[in-house]
Amino acid sequence: MIPPRQHQVRPQLGDEAASFLRDQITSGTLPAGAPVRPETVADELGISTTPAREALQALRAEGFLDLAPRRGFTVAKVDGNDVRDMFLVQSMVAGELAARAAINATPETIASLEQIHNELVAAANRGDLGALEELNHAFHREINLTADAPRLAWVIKLVSRYAPRRFYASINGWPETTVHDHTGLLEAIREGNAERARHEMVEHVRHAGEQLASHIDARIAAQN
Repeated sequence: MIPPRQHQVRPQLGDEAASFLRDQITSGTLPAGAPVRPETVADELGISTTPAREALQALRAEGFLDLAPRRGFTVAKVDGNDVRDMFLVQSMVAGELAARAAINATPETIASLEQIHNELVAAANRGDLGALEELNHAFHREINLTADAPRLAWVIKLVSRYAPRRFYASINGWPETTVHDHTGLLEAIREGNAERARHEMVEHVRHAGEQLASHIDARIAAQN
């Protein structure tokens, strides 16, 4: 018997709601102690309260939300050092994937990365931050697929969900950093230089993490 359609789509809606809230919390948009109600999340995202409530429970298990009697869900404290730790782990896995991608890259792969990079540079030059974030994601996804390491790709997907995907473009200097770092990374992959690709990726991820961590630390300081 095929289960009702609503049971098929509900987990996806819960995942989307959790991703949205992670972005808000990790970026510092939702400060520590702020109340988070499933009804408010449901209204903001246009979903029912059931997947919204599931998202809050998932984020509580991950340590992003606290749950107190009579207070409900509130945002747990996330500071710059928490972000640095998350990006440290991400950089190690991403570096290995980049090294393997440099070994496996074909002329077609390099052409695809060059096209994405050129479009990314154009988006940065015209100030199209939405396109810049999408192209950044596409660039990294191409590298991860080229690495042909499905278990590591699964790990990087798991770890990177703690980094806000829809937020970086609003950080001052991030577009320029992305263009610069991707240029060096692309050169390493084009050369087939695995160790340089690893180094470039590790530095790129940790640099991005430091920018976000500094932004969060500044927000916390301003609130105190």
